Amino acid sequence: MNSDNKAILLKANAAVAKGDNEGFLSFCTEDITYEFVGDKTLQGKDAVRAYMKLAYVEPPEFDVEQLIADGDFLSAIGKISMKDESGKKIHYSYCDVWRFQDGKMAQLKAFVIEIP
Repeated sequence: MNSDNKAILLKANAAVAKGDNEGFLSFCTEDITYEFVGDKTLQGKDAVRAYMKLAYVEPPEFDVEQLIADGDFLSAIGKISMKDESGKKIHYSYCDVWRFQDGKMAQLKAFVIEIP
């Protein structure tokens, strides 16, 4: 199960990196919860879809440094770079904690910090 969850997350990230947001969402449950700690929480695929449309002016670039699995949970540690609305590329460090349900991503708790 742990290796399956790792493979699912890597495929989902690859879809986003190609600009295929719907491909990413195909790996998510309909009622996914997407929490950006200290910022906002999105509920459901439609909310995540709307966020991705605004936030990913261009597809983000991922550098997954480590994946740590435990049961239905998978933590991804790495860096992500993406352009803001003005076109400036911003770099972040992140730790995403995913909960899987029936082979799909059901919940995200994302800790994201901008790298100066």
